[in-house]
Amino acid sequence: MTSESTALRRKLLWLIGVRFVTITILLGSGILVQLRTPGLWPVGPFFFLVGLSYTFTVAFLMTLSQVEQRRWLIDVQLGTDAVVISAAVLLTGGVTSYFSTLYALPIIGASMLQFRRGGLLVGSLSALLYTGVVLGQYHGAFGVLESQWPAIAQQPRPAATLAFYMGGLDVFGFLAVAAFSGYLAERLRSADARLARASTEIADLQAFNQHVIESLTSGLATTDRDGRILTFNGAAERITGYAVADVIGRRIFDLLCLPSTFEGVLANTVKGSRPLDLPVARADGRKIDLGLNAAPLNTPGGRAGFLFVFQDVTETKRLQRKSSVEQRLAAVGEMAAGIAHEVRNPLASMSGSIQILRQELPLNAEQGQLMDIVLRESERLNETIKSFLAYARPPRVSTKRFDLRQVVNDTALLLQHSPESGDGHHIEIDVPAGPVWFEADEGQIRQVVWDLATNGIRAMPDGGNLVVGVHLEEPSLVALRVRDDGVGIPADELDSMMQPFHGTFTQGTGLGLAIVHRIVSDHGGDLQVTSAPGAGTTVCVRLPVSTTAHPSHKQVG
Repeated sequence: MTSESTALRRKLLWLIGVRFVTITILLGSGILVQLRTPGLWPVGPFFFLVGLSYTFTVAFLMTLSQVEQRRWLIDVQLGTDAVVISAAVLLTGGVTSYFSTLYALPIIGASMLQFRRGGLLVGSLSALLYTGVVLGQYHGAFGVLESQWPAIAQQPRPAATLAFYMGGLDVFGFLAVAAFSGYLAERLRSADARLARASTEIADLQAFNQHVIESLTSGLATTDRDGRILTFNGAAERITGYAVADVIGRRIFDLLCLPSTFEGVLANTVKGSRPLDLPVARADGRKIDLGLNAAPLNTPGGRAGFLFVFQDVTETKRLQRKSSVEQRLAAVGEMAAGIAHEVRNPLASMSGSIQILRQELPLNAEQGQLMDIVLRESERLNETIKSFLAYARPPRVSTKRFDLRQVVNDTALLLQHSPESGDGHHIEIDVPAGPVWFEADEGQIRQVVWDLATNGIRAMPDGGNLVVGVHLEEPSLVALRVRDDGVGIPADELDSMMQPFHGTFTQGTGLGLAIVHRIVSDHGGDLQVTSAPGAGTTVCVRLPVSTTAHPSHKQVG
């Protein structure tokens, strides 16, 4: 049921209630007149009219639920009221009847229900009926009634001129009441419409403001002057872990464990507090770092309380600490790279000098063996420094467009003729039929494929299958995969295998995967390792690229 239907039914109930009260007053007045002045009115018709009015009232009450679909029932009610009042006026003296003022009731009711149109229609009907009663009274139109009930003919009548004057005043009053009540009803309807529209706009604005507050990613709380919480948005609940029902009325200074001096500083400032970071315990006991801003809440009437805005900055603080550590490590790395570079030059001189001495000096077997150890370890140290410099100081990038299939094919061919590849190693190439174009530094991408493939061979000392492939997973994403049947990697070592000098092979420097990870990160890609002891390892490198995919097939080398 709409609000308009509800309002209409409420008005009709008021009209029915007023009608019932009016009829009851008529009944009481009729009884009183009959007791004090018997024969003044025709008793039978008068009480019949009262009973008929009660019947109409009950009937109208029963049809109340149908009024919305049958609006003509309202006109029937108001017209019936005018007719009943006209009959009562006729029975009680016509132009001299005191009940003529009752015409105002259906006129006002019509204005309330149907506004100006209804008021004027019922007012005009009442004027016509009343005029008919007065004219009929002076022109003998009610002779049959007078002969049936002599009390009607015996009622005193003023002179015709005076009667018509009085009747004219009454008719004018009816029309005036109709016009004035219709005007007021129209004004009231217009005011109600404006009020409803304003209420809707206010409700929409309040709902919008509430949605804005609830959509904030920062916690927002308002308090009164004593710091007792009045509002607490959804973000504040998520950050603190407290439900809004549990914090309303509590002091926010106690809830957030604010310093004792904070309340005094906030109360004496007009600009608000400085941003404050402080440790806070959530409802579940977990400690978080809270970034807090607070300011007085001022209204046109003065200061109403305080406004608190806060965020969980735990992750931000952690990243700041991590960044600080990384900056220090970067500085140390730069220094280490410089030292390694300076060590490499004299190491080369020492190695060259020893090679000359090895060739020119007469050495016995033990001395020759010692010279060979020095040369071998110098070369190993030089390779370690070379790899470290490649990791700490990446070479300049020379970007060009090349086919990734060719990189995979060349790597597989080199591995097949590598000393590390034995008779038990079987290398398989998995590439598409068409070219896979990629734009990057070809040398770095070759190093990625070579290091991953070499690690796969080293992980299979007793032989096994090595699959090296490239595919387009999406139009803008290419995947390089290297899968071996080797010894696998324990789960507790997967997270640390990309760290420098974390090698597991005796032949390597421990920087291969670290360099691979750095190159992949520089190209905006990611590296995923799936492995289990005894089940082999699969390394997948995904790099962003813009090209089209082609159907794949396998080649065996």
